[in-house]
Amino acid sequence: MSPSLLERLQARGYRLTAQRRAVAQVLEGENVHLTADEVLDQAQALLPEISRATVYSTLQQFTEMGELRELSLDGRSKRYDPNIAPVHHHLVCESCGSVFDVAHGIKAPTLPAAQHHGMAITSAEIVYQGTCADCR
Repeated sequence: MSPSLLERLQARGYRLTAQRRAVAQVLEGENVHLTADEVLDQAQALLPEISRATVYSTLQQFTEMGELRELSLDGRSKRYDPNIAPVHHHLVCESCGSVFDVAHGIKAPTLPAAQHHGMAITSAEIVYQGTCADCR
């Protein structure tokens, strides 16, 4: 299992204020894909005085550092994924919006050279859509 967001931040020597620690703790675990408002709600449960602006700026900082992936998967609010390695795809429930990681062993289809439009392809992400077991 790869290190958690909190462990990665500590290993970098990143200064963890109480607010940053609360945001990192909320984003612990597997298949965590929370919106900024969900992070805010859960962070306020840990640290009632944390503000919306602090949560949003902390999410932006963690994303810019490469410690979070910002996902736009289903036309809804952006979600934040602390599982940055290995590169993986996602499965989204079209009904409730739940998001699940898809095993990294599943490869993206190869894009034929004629479809590159002159680009050097560096990565690809697949978003599978369906209906989760709870919504069926």
